[in-house]
Amino acid sequence: MLDVCLLGTGGMMPLPHRFLTSAMMRYNGSNLLIDCGEGTQVAVKEKGWTFKPIDVVCFTHYHADHISGLPGLLLTMGNAERTNPLTMIGPRGLERVVSALRTIAPELPFEIRFLEITEPEADFELNGFYIHAFKVNHNVLCYGYTVEIRRAGRFQVDRAVENGIPQKIWSRLQKGETVFWEDGRAYTPAMVLGPARKGLKVTYCTDTRPTESIVRAAEGADLFLCEGMYAEKEKIVKAKQYKHMTFHEAAELAKRAGVKEMWLTHFSPSLLRAEEYMPGVREVFPNAFLGRDGKSVELLFEEE
Repeated sequence: MLDVCLLGTGGMMPLPHRFLTSAMMRYNGSNLLIDCGEGTQVAVKEKGWTFKPIDVVCFTHYHADHISGLPGLLLTMGNAERTNPLTMIGPRGLERVVSALRTIAPELPFEIRFLEITEPEADFELNGFYIHAFKVNHNVLCYGYTVEIRRAGRFQVDRAVENGIPQKIWSRLQKGETVFWEDGRAYTPAMVLGPARKGLKVTYCTDTRPTESIVRAAEGADLFLCEGMYAEKEKIVKAKQYKHMTFHEAAELAKRAGVKEMWLTHFSPSLLRAEEYMPGVREVFPNAFLGRDGKSVELLFEEE
C-alpha cells in the first residue's frame, strides 16, 4: 500500500485555505516528500501525519513557493532529536541552495545527503521507493518525478524444493537477495520467484509547459499529480509566457499517458472557482479531479 497526500496545492503565494506546493508519500514506514513550500509543516500536522519518518525530500526546482518551508521543517526534525540521515534530491545547485537556507538552521543532529541531478533523466532507489527524475520545461531548471513501488513475483515453493534450496534461506531469496550458501552454491531470487507483479506508480510535475518527457514518465501511472496553474482557456498566452500549464493541457497529457487518475494542483492565487471548469476538463480526460490541501488516497496493489 502506498499513501499519497497533497499537502499544499497553491502556487506563487499562500492563501488562508491553500498552502504552497508540497506532496508526501508513505510506504513501509518511510516517507518521501516532494517540494516543501511555505506551510508544509502545518499541512502535515493538519493531516495527522508526522515528520519523523521523512527519509527523502525531492525538489522540482528552487523557486520560493517550492522550497521556502524547508528551514522550519529541518529545525522541527532536529528538535525531535532525529539522528537518521536525510537524503535530498534536486537539480544542480541543491547543496548550495540548501546550505544558504540553513543559515537559520545551522546546527542539526542528523546528516543531510545530497543527490544532485545533472542529466535530463536520473534514477534513484531509496527505502523501497524507485524514483525517476525527468527534466521539464520551466523558466528555470526544473524536474518532475515518478515514484514507483515495484513488486517481485510470488515465491514458488515447488521450485524451491525442486532446486534443493535450503529452507533457511527462502525468506532472503524472497526479499531479492542472492545467497552464497555453505554448500558452495549461489542461490538467486530467479530460482524461486515467479514473474514480477504489477506495482504502484505516481507521477508528479509542476511549473512546466507540456513535454514529451512527462508523457513518457507518466505512462500508465495509477495517479498523476499535475500542475493546473490556469483554468481558463484564454490564459494559454500567459501560460506559455510564464512556462505553466492550463487545466486542459494537463488533461491532454493525462489522456496521452493513459493514467488511471489525475489530480490538478499548483493553482494560481487568482483562481477562485476552479470546479466550474472541471466539466470541460473531463470531456478531455474523464477521471480528472481538483486537488485540495490534505487530499489523499491509499493506492493498493492489485492483489489487495
